[in-house]
Amino acid sequence: MAKFFKRVVILLLLVGCTAGGYYAWDRWGRVEPLADGLVQANGRIEGDHVTVASKFAGKINEILVREGESVEAGQVLARLSSEQVKAKLRQAEQAIEAARAQHRAAQSGLELLKQEVPLMIDTAQASLEHAKAVVAKAQAAEQQSARDASRFSDLASRGTIDKRKGEEAQLAWTVAKNDVRVAETALTRAEKQLAEANLGSRRVHAKAQELEALAAQVAGAEAVRDEAQSVLDDLTITAPAAGVITTRVVDAGEIVAAGSPLFDLVNLDRLYLKVYVPEIEIGHVRLDLPARIHTDAFPDNPFPATVRYVSSRAEFTPKEVQTTDERVKLVYAVKLYLDENPDHQLTPGLPADAVMRWKEETPWMKPQW
Repeated sequence: MAKFFKRVVILLLLVGCTAGGYYAWDRWGRVEPLADGLVQANGRIEGDHVTVASKFAGKINEILVREGESVEAGQVLARLSSEQVKAKLRQAEQAIEAARAQHRAAQSGLELLKQEVPLMIDTAQASLEHAKAVVAKAQAAEQQSARDASRFSDLASRGTIDKRKGEEAQLAWTVAKNDVRVAETALTRAEKQLAEANLGSRRVHAKAQELEALAAQVAGAEAVRDEAQSVLDDLTITAPAAGVITTRVVDAGEIVAAGSPLFDLVNLDRLYLKVYVPEIEIGHVRLDLPARIHTDAFPDNPFPATVRYVSSRAEFTPKEVQTTDERVKLVYAVKLYLDENPDHQLTPGLPADAVMRWKEETPWMKPQW
């Protein structure tokens, strides 16, 4: 009888423990399913990575940031050796000064030529008029001398005057004819001088073209200077955007090749949660769906997000991803971009859960795992 009561007591204790355990699980441990209209998933926070590289080969002179540091857009991250580039820059600046000096000299020559040409034309025109007058005078004198020579020659032949008078008249006529030839030669020279002076407009045009060529040389020298300055600026490596340095590839003193990566930067204002949605639920997920991201670090502060990417191809469930149904083997990758990351509270690599709402009337709920 004692054994019977002992067995009854043990049975009652077992029943009581089972009922108590079921009550505790039903009261505190049972997970309520999500409401219809919500889809949950989990993954890790990721970000848009930016590889910071050098456009030119060189030696790293200085590293100014370390891994894990936050940087602002435009902040200097590193500096490469720049002595050779600085020398080329000085050479280019000297070439600019020389070209500008030649340009200034040509400009002064052009301005002077523009003033000289009208004066040369006026002078040549006046010389031409004077030469014409001298020719006319010489021709008149020659004609008079010719008449005198003829008249004195006739008188001398008759014996009316001394023969010497006739010879002097003949000689005067010869001199007058020479004066005409000299005057005509001067007239021809004056005409040529005027024609040469009239070419001054062409010389002005040629000088203007020379000035344009020198201006082009100045522009070319300035372009060489700008190129050297651009190279010098590119030897100072700056952050293309605000973010966090996740990887530093080089150290001071190393020689890097053109295009080789120096840093890996993550923009903390463009973070997203990459999750995997089971095949049976992917039909509810579409672009621009609102979502909320929950983290253990901020359990009472869900972060709003938006579906920006839905993969068109299924893949096998990654090992680190939880699913509510272990029989589900195919999932689709979905990216939920954070609407904002206040104070940069979230960082890449942080595990998080997400709830996506595909029915607007459904109230938000926390993830239920």
